Formats: sequence, structure tokens, C-alpha cells
Amino acid sequence: MKSASKSSINNAMKNDMTYKGYTASMEFDSDDRILVGRVLHIDDIISFHGDSVAEFEAAFHDSVDGYVASCEKLGQVPGKPASGRMMLRVNPSVHAAALQASAKAHQSLNKWVEQVLRHAAHV
Repeated sequence: MKSASKSSINNAMKNDMTYKGYTASMEFDSDDRILVGRVLHIDDIISFHGDSVAEFEAAFHDSVDGYVASCEKLGQVPGKPASGRMMLRVNPSVHAAALQASAKAHQSLNKWVEQVLRHAAHV
């Protein structure tokens, strides 16, 4: 298991980095010749940059740590990205109806529920 204090750079084709559950985009700004990043999948805007991968990574860590500390200081809960996993408790008759509907749609229950949630959330 990876240490929480270390970040991991994902596949070079994806150009993203993770730290403490937060994911940041990583793009090269050819005009300023810097790496520019933004924390993804949260409502708040957290952006940073670095002249090298090492500086970028340090700026990412500092930005996430500063964001969490600022939220705590203000008595707010820091935004956290969704993991994509949900545990739901529903009435057994709703569960049975969902199973039937997903089978009728020739989809797994997970795919069917994802479509229903996507539609309901207007995503």
C-alpha cells in the first residue's frame, strides 16, 4: 500500500497525480514553460504550478495540505472527490424491482443504477 504522504504519478498518458485521495491534472504550459495543475473532482478551485516535476509535486502537496488546513480553520469540511463506490440500503421491493428493470435492459444492476443516477443528477 502506498504511503499517504507520497503522491503517485499515474500513467504518463493520463497526466495526473494523486495525493491524500485528491487527483490533480498536470499540463505543460509551453508559453511559460511550467507544469500547471488543478485539483479535480471537487467544487473548490485549487490550482498550482512548478518548473519541474519535483516542484509540481511539492506545490500539489502544499496546495492540498493548505486547502485542508484552511477548511479546518474556517470550520468547513474540505471537499473530497467521490470514489465511485456507493453502499445503499433500500427497501427489498425496490431492490427486486431494480434487478428486474436492469435485467429487462440487459444490463448489470450497477450499470443500470449508474444510468438512473446520471439521469436524475443531470450529469
